[in-house]
Amino acid sequence: MARIELLGLSKTFGPVQAVKNLSCTVEDGEFVVFVGPSGCGKTTALRMIAGFEDPSAGEIRIDGRVVNDLEPRDRGLGMVFQTHALFPHKTVRQNIEFGLRMKRIPVPERARRVREVAEMVHVSRLLDKMPNQCSGGESQRVALARTLVTDPSTFLLDEPLSSLDAKLRRELRAECDRLHQTLKRTFIYVTHDQEEAMTLADRIVVMRAGGIVQTGSPMEIYSDPSSYFVADFFGSPSMNLIPGEIVPVNGTPLFRSASLHVALPQRFQAAKPGPVTLGIRPEHVGVARAGDGGSSLQCDWSSRWAGIRCSTSTPGASGRSSRWQRAWTLPAWGQAPAWR
Repeated sequence: MARIELLGLSKTFGPVQAVKNLSCTVEDGEFVVFVGPSGCGKTTALRMIAGFEDPSAGEIRIDGRVVNDLEPRDRGLGMVFQTHALFPHKTVRQNIEFGLRMKRIPVPERARRVREVAEMVHVSRLLDKMPNQCSGGESQRVALARTLVTDPSTFLLDEPLSSLDAKLRRELRAECDRLHQTLKRTFIYVTHDQEEAMTLADRIVVMRAGGIVQTGSPMEIYSDPSSYFVADFFGSPSMNLIPGEIVPVNGTPLFRSASLHVALPQRFQAAKPGPVTLGIRPEHVGVARAGDGGSSLQCDWSSRWAGIRCSTSTPGASGRSSRWQRAWTLPAWGQAPAWR
């Protein structure tokens, strides 16, 4: 178990500053995901934690101890790489036990631990195969087993699922979550996939251009983004961002844009007039009937748009689809559209 602190961490490669004054704490047993677009510095930060890169400035502490000058093997961390990094000339069994051999663990103990982790990640049947005989998903499980067998205090995972198809990604995502629940160890996971971050993380660290732009639980990041970037990056489809302004109407603040008027909820009653951006998640938009049995739709649009035509296919009595069309007009603010 380990608590990891990053204090003012920076890394430069010549004129390029890959990581800028990064500070955060990963608590013991926490699953933290570093997420952001390609080139934001998340993998560089992970490699500095692992000891593969030396920080240009700042400190890395593990359980309160500064480890900047420690070799990777002395930090008690386990790394799962994006490219699997399996030895092609060794069997799956030999790949998994390689770390134990380097530590000169006795042969009976090595065999027991290899057997246990192989069962844990469901690769027992692959132990005598060569890496080139394994599929992408199997190779990733072997890479995970090779890290598990060394019993590290913290697992560092660098985009381990990025090369897999969608089905395998879902399966191994669930596997990572299960392992975290079982082992109760610290996990630091790097990805550019916001879906992976939302699914796996106890806490998300959102990075952009080498720095942290927001930290919080998945729901905090999703429901209360701190910037346009975070609002647009999370969600599929992403949040709709509508520029406009707040104007007072009869003492009540109202959001107004070129084509949309929205009355603000009670918690925004103290909002000051001026330019703002309205963010709307697609799942928060619904269509409801204006009255029982009616076909009109209540609409909150400020201008009249005519000639919008909707078409729907419905099964006819013969089993074939019949097609009908209806046009509707969006009237002035607060009125219901008319169908024709």
